[in-house]
Amino acid sequence: MTDGPQPISADALRALRRELAELRTERAAVAVTLRGEDDAVGDRADEADELQRADEVARLDERIARIEERVRGAAGAGAPSTDAVGVGSTVTVRFEDGGESTVHVGELADADDPALVTSDSPLGSALLGRRAGDTVTYRTPGGPMNAVVVSVDA
Repeated sequence: MTDGPQPISADALRALRRELAELRTERAAVAVTLRGEDDAVGDRADEADELQRADEVARLDERIARIEERVRGAAGAGAPSTDAVGVGSTVTVRFEDGGESTVHVGELADADDPALVTSDSPLGSALLGRRAGDTVTYRTPGGPMNAVVVSVDA
């Protein structure tokens, strides 16, 4: 995988922006329940609840920052390469049994796209950075499998 910004499909970018808006709304709702410095915390149960809400705000802040970084990086990434597999690539692979399949490498799982493999899945991560003719090995519940990259398209 390259060190620079990774391409992202328009659908995935819309999904990230939608998630970002939802996370910001959720964060605002949780943050408003946190006590200020001058507010006294009651018993231990109140204190535990306060800590749990603070942890939730921190978790939301972390996810928001990661999405914001990805959205910023996607703006300058350009179209997926046809030389090597990256996020956004369409890849035809030939499996050990001789069957071929064309998959789309994406960042976000999409139940409506049965040909999508996420970049962090075993097959998706094995494909990243590979070129036509390369053999990849990836994990399956039945053990390691091999596949050959037949072609890479944007």
